[in-house]
Amino acid sequence: MKRVTIYEVAKEADVSLATVSRVINGSNVVKEATRKRVEDAINKLGYRPNAIAQGLALQRSTTIGLIVPEASFVYIGQIINGLSDVAKIYDYNIILHTVTEGITNIREVVDEVIKSRVDGVIIYCDRKLDDSTKLLEEYNIPMVVMGTDISSDSICSVFIDYERAVHDLCASYLKKGIKDITIVEDRRNDVISEEMKEGARKAFEEAGEKFESYLAIPKGSRSTYKYLRKSLKKSHKGLFIANRDSQAMAILNVAKENGLSIPEDVEIVCMTDTKYNSMARPEISAFIMPSYDLGAVSMRLMTKMMNGEEVEEKEKCLGFLYQERKSTKKEAVV
Repeated sequence: MKRVTIYEVAKEADVSLATVSRVINGSNVVKEATRKRVEDAINKLGYRPNAIAQGLALQRSTTIGLIVPEASFVYIGQIINGLSDVAKIYDYNIILHTVTEGITNIREVVDEVIKSRVDGVIIYCDRKLDDSTKLLEEYNIPMVVMGTDISSDSICSVFIDYERAVHDLCASYLKKGIKDITIVEDRRNDVISEEMKEGARKAFEEAGEKFESYLAIPKGSRSTYKYLRKSLKKSHKGLFIANRDSQAMAILNVAKENGLSIPEDVEIVCMTDTKYNSMARPEISAFIMPSYDLGAVSMRLMTKMMNGEEVEEKEKCLGFLYQERKSTKKEAVV
């Protein structure tokens, strides 16, 4: 005989999974009419509560659910290494769940995480979160969000201050009287793109100027390089700041094709350093972000939350280093 699940009960009663869980656990926050509807559904379907229904917070599977956007795989290898190393120390396993743009959304993945009966959830965030976090909070699952500074009673966050990195870089150029600074949008990561734009805006505002050079990539464009070839004027000079190495190299190639010299005419800085920035010619200046530490600190926070230890900082900001290379002029050091 097929086993009836909590999901079928929720569907039959036309309520959320969290509501079914509350009824089974005897919570007094459920309205009586709703409680009766859930109980009727349980009796009708012959449902027998299992571990997930009887309180996820009380079950220990020694497993952490990791939610990662598929498009970010290339950039999170070191983050996963940091997560794994700390997880091994505390005898936790990691189950990877992916979010594929246009195919799955974070709410669907959150639902899968709940089904897997994990002890906690770590999310690598490259998109603005909707109310999906509330769903996890309803089930009392500890959560750590990597990449953005949000927190609540059951949520901690570990992030890198991209806004400050761009602010300091732009401020150093503005002090030298250089105002031709362009931020290139990364459509794969709207969180970092917004932080980069805000950092530039604040730097310009402090210098008594207005930042207006934000290069938005149209949604229909599948290649930054192809779009830049069509959109950038041959005389477009100055500093370009891009998030990903592929974007930085696209700017480099388009500049060369337009007969511009690097770094004399066009300077390029990449926010996320990878080995490919050093392989480009000229080598691309970049910010070295503590990817391994991002993962390690996130997992350590998670273990503290699950073990009931005190968490002094629910929002943990990590530092960064600027690596000057051949794509910027010597005096541009941050």
